[in-house]
Amino acid sequence: MGSFNVAKFGGTSVANFEAMSRCAAIIESNPNTKLVVSSACSGVTNLLVELANGVQDQTHRSEILTKLAEIHNAVLDQLEDSTQAAAEVYTILDTVTSLAEAASIQASRKLTDHLVACGELMSTHLLTQLMRERGIAATRFDIREVLRTDSNFGKAEPELDSIRQLAEEKLIPLCQESVVITQGFIGSDAEGNTTTLGRGGSDYSAALIAEAVEASGLEIWTDVPGIYTTDPRIAPKASPIPEISFSEASEMANFGAKILHPSTLVPALRHDIPVFVGSSKEPEKGGTWIRHQVESSPLFRALALRCNQTMVTLRSAKMFHAYGFLARVFEILAKHKVSVDLITTSEISVSLTLDQTDTSGGAPQLPEAARIELEELCSVDVEHNLCLVALIGNNMSESKGYAKQVFGTLEDFNLRMICYGASPHNLCFLVHESVSKQAIQKLHTELFEG
Repeated sequence: MGSFNVAKFGGTSVANFEAMSRCAAIIESNPNTKLVVSSACSGVTNLLVELANGVQDQTHRSEILTKLAEIHNAVLDQLEDSTQAAAEVYTILDTVTSLAEAASIQASRKLTDHLVACGELMSTHLLTQLMRERGIAATRFDIREVLRTDSNFGKAEPELDSIRQLAEEKLIPLCQESVVITQGFIGSDAEGNTTTLGRGGSDYSAALIAEAVEASGLEIWTDVPGIYTTDPRIAPKASPIPEISFSEASEMANFGAKILHPSTLVPALRHDIPVFVGSSKEPEKGGTWIRHQVESSPLFRALALRCNQTMVTLRSAKMFHAYGFLARVFEILAKHKVSVDLITTSEISVSLTLDQTDTSGGAPQLPEAARIELEELCSVDVEHNLCLVALIGNNMSESKGYAKQVFGTLEDFNLRMICYGASPHNLCFLVHESVSKQAIQKLHTELFEG
């Protein structure tokens, strides 16, 4: 199979001509990099999602389309020969215009996937031409020919066997001849319909491709030099982590560390592919290696913050010393395709958070039909404007004394929900979004800056 390196570049890394030029330099610096996965240019996906949600006002719709054209024209204008790339980009923009008009009449998940995929389809035309003008043999490849998924639009599930077979047939031979530029985030179902892997799925698709070609490594290039003890924009004294285990990084991704998509590490973990995270703006600063085995495993590794949380609390005296209640609750949630993230229980109540699983944006919602069924069993209280704070570490369930340090630091905060014990790698809780950053700052000062 491949035994070459896969490099993925996020939206900020391909935001404009200068950013794409830095990407090209990174690719040039590693002759083993033969497969490049690109996101849409920064800001493009948000604009496409807005169009997909259905913009009724034609003037506003035109303004969004103009912004999209301006972002891509800014790159085209700096290419030496933009003729072919411009023709391809304008064709896709025509498609966006038609799809946006259709969405203004009747939006759908299928149409949304087709529309939001256009960002990656355009950016890869630009990056491929830029690479060629730097003297690099580059081939643009439509990943929809390989990344086969089911038809669950907005959160498609990959079909691993098909992806592996198609990659061996179509992708690996191309990588042996040139640097292949392809898209993240998107795939196609058996009928050829465009699908997406969910918001942030570019990392995931890069890992799936790396797995399919049995890559020697996967590089995730973003706008920060690796993984930090927390978001430096929240805690300025946050420090970079040179090396982290798959288990720790998975927890960080799952609990909101925007450096990685939560599913990214699963394919890499399956095939023991080391993952590097670095900044395309400052590649000389190095980054973070994610591996199975690391030299040190501290009690506290990092803090993560995930906002836009929805908590549902179910209360009923029927729960007291009863069995089957929770089974009925989860039967209803499964029926309405509601994904649960965290859960805590008492004798007469259960609190749970809803998982955000699609490209719609905003806080996850409890469907009205599910709420009606649940209210036949118990009272239902839905709370928004919450954030999840997660403390990531090692052997936490086997360690003594640190809980006093953690919760003593948080004595002035109202903790809405606490989850602990299910994993030795995390302790997490909900707070109101208005104090979430303050909670991160105080914890980081106490646990990481002493």
